[in-house]
Amino acid sequence: MMKALKAVNFISGSSVSGEKLMRHRAAMEHAGRIASSRGEVTASDFNVGDIACEAIRPEYAHNPQYAILHVHGGGYVSGGISYAGVLASKLAIATGFTTYTFEYRLAPEHPYPAALNDAMAVWNYLTAGRYAPDHILVTGESAGGNLALCMTQKLLSDSRDLPCQLILFSPWTDMTQTAASYDTNEEYDPILTRQYVTDAANVYIGDAGDAADSRFSPLFGELNGLPPVFIMAGRNEILLDDSVRLFDSITKLGGKVQLDIEESGWHVYQQMPVPIATRAMKRLAAYVSGQIYGENIWEVITGTK
Repeated sequence: MMKALKAVNFISGSSVSGEKLMRHRAAMEHAGRIASSRGEVTASDFNVGDIACEAIRPEYAHNPQYAILHVHGGGYVSGGISYAGVLASKLAIATGFTTYTFEYRLAPEHPYPAALNDAMAVWNYLTAGRYAPDHILVTGESAGGNLALCMTQKLLSDSRDLPCQLILFSPWTDMTQTAASYDTNEEYDPILTRQYVTDAANVYIGDAGDAADSRFSPLFGELNGLPPVFIMAGRNEILLDDSVRLFDSITKLGGKVQLDIEESGWHVYQQMPVPIATRAMKRLAAYVSGQIYGENIWEVITGTK
């Protein structure tokens, strides 16, 4: 499976500009339109200012009191509504909550802080009388995990109300690319390469600062006081240590955090129509249920009861 993914993958190139980037963006949106589970959800478009957004509501079990704000990945250089809808639809189905996605502005045309400003605008929209902040789960995959964590840290630094949970899929937490997993998993990762990650970081940061700055690498930012964090990662990805070190850092501070590593998984494997993705979403559903409703399904499934 992973060899096949590596052979056809369109993310692993080095260029994040010009015609190649345009093809990459188009391919991601096309893949999103094909892969989204639209039969089990209803999607409706809306705008927050100039930001294109989508609300994805599950057709069946639905709790209207809670919502998810999902932040798509793509290295800050690609991704849009169709691409975001793949994982957002799965989240809506798994939790029974309406999931909101949005198209934040992308680098290199719009480097930092454009994406963060857009994320804050959508958060402000959802919390302006529509949902209580403590009834919103913020989720994100890859660069979206970076942005979800950075947004939550900004809310924390501004002494604002926080989301009730953070759920991060293979989050990109350290833009310095110094983690050991870049080397140990180089030949196994079917999705990402160090070159692609480095190029994406460079165009996103632009002239705004250094990669070690917590504005870009939230692993080095304020982790004390975060809401409960659930991290999912694949054993075979070069960003594995970004998840492990985030888990370790929050744990040392006494925070609430869970780390779920799929031994046969890769970067954001949950997007794919494969059995390990289905099982992962069931584990996620059990975790969310336990956090929201106080049930012990999580302990039963994981054997930690």
